[in-house]
Amino acid sequence: MRTRSGSLYCNGSEVAVVGQKRKRAASPVGQSAVAGECPGGGRRKRLAGGPDYLDVLPDDLVLSILSKLAASASSPSDLLSVHLTCKRLNDLGGHDMVFAKASPASLAVKAASWSEPAQRFLKRCADAGNLEACYILGMIRFYCLGSRSGGAALLARAAVGGHAAALYSLAVIQFNGSGGAKSDRDLRAGAALCARAAALGHVDALRELGHCLQDGYGVRRDPAEGRRLLVAANARELTLALAAAAATRHPFAAAVPLGAAAAAGAGAGGGCPLLSDFGWSLPEAQPHAANQFMVDWWASSHGAQAAAVKKPGTGESDGDGAELRLCSHVRCGRRETRRHEFRRCSVCGAANYCSRACQALDWKRAHKAQCVPMDRWLLAAANAAGEALPQ
Repeated sequence: MRTRSGSLYCNGSEVAVVGQKRKRAASPVGQSAVAGECPGGGRRKRLAGGPDYLDVLPDDLVLSILSKLAASASSPSDLLSVHLTCKRLNDLGGHDMVFAKASPASLAVKAASWSEPAQRFLKRCADAGNLEACYILGMIRFYCLGSRSGGAALLARAAVGGHAAALYSLAVIQFNGSGGAKSDRDLRAGAALCARAAALGHVDALRELGHCLQDGYGVRRDPAEGRRLLVAANARELTLALAAAAATRHPFAAAVPLGAAAAAGAGAGGGCPLLSDFGWSLPEAQPHAANQFMVDWWASSHGAQAAAVKKPGTGESDGDGAELRLCSHVRCGRRETRRHEFRRCSVCGAANYCSRACQALDWKRAHKAQCVPMDRWLLAAANAAGEALPQ
């Protein structure tokens, strides 16, 4: 074989001729070649006309494998990388059966990487019947993109399928009259949706319904039943925290007795105080992908652009976007759709909450140490004004 310099080289006693391929030495007798390699050490190529075992597999089996892969995917790239493998997997990977089984982790689109292809991916999964995709895309459209009717339709589709978070989100929309006027609030419909989500074990729905029963908000007042639901919400929260800690081998799992949740549930009828009253500090649960998207969205430049978008035909911004407030619970991400939609803290008036559940969570998390009665503010302001007057 001719080298780059143009000279020829010898292979033992043989001289390679120009244009002739170099022959590989045969392996010794009795020594088997490594699987996947030629006897001379090179990679073995599939012979032309040889069997392609992927083509032998039936489509149903390949779809079942791809569906299980989609259900266990940890990121959108795990699901989309299948399409780059071969033509057949590209065709079968676009089947509705695969997109319907996409895992919540594979649908967790980041606000920083939001684009039209990302929206088409979520829309494709939603059209295939994926309830989680319907919920995430519905929340994004309703609160971030300003498409109230489209977002509400997707949330309703997920709620009809029994998605607990979608049921609770629709309850919050009914309680606040989001997307409409204050007169559009329907407290009874919100309480009914909240009750259905609570029956599915949604913690925030349990907590919200408990406060509604204690206050008679949208339902007949029943303080004892409301107290029981609040204890059940805390017990459910503790159970989920223990399960998450055990899965990640968090030391919190060994610090809290395993029977605490069961004991709290058993003592609920006897007026057992809430679990948070014991001073237990539960590990803060990770926010849902939709809530995390909304939090990051309003903190980024996308949120500033969305707030400045003007209504078609009016020339006005969407509800005076500069004055619309976010829920004070930092892991919620919901934003008002009209002015003064959210309720204020009755003590300080500085915090705003989309629901009683967010108010209870933020009270335990931070607002308990920050809340100062409004009369103290007024008294301090009056004293400061009096000291400023000339004597």
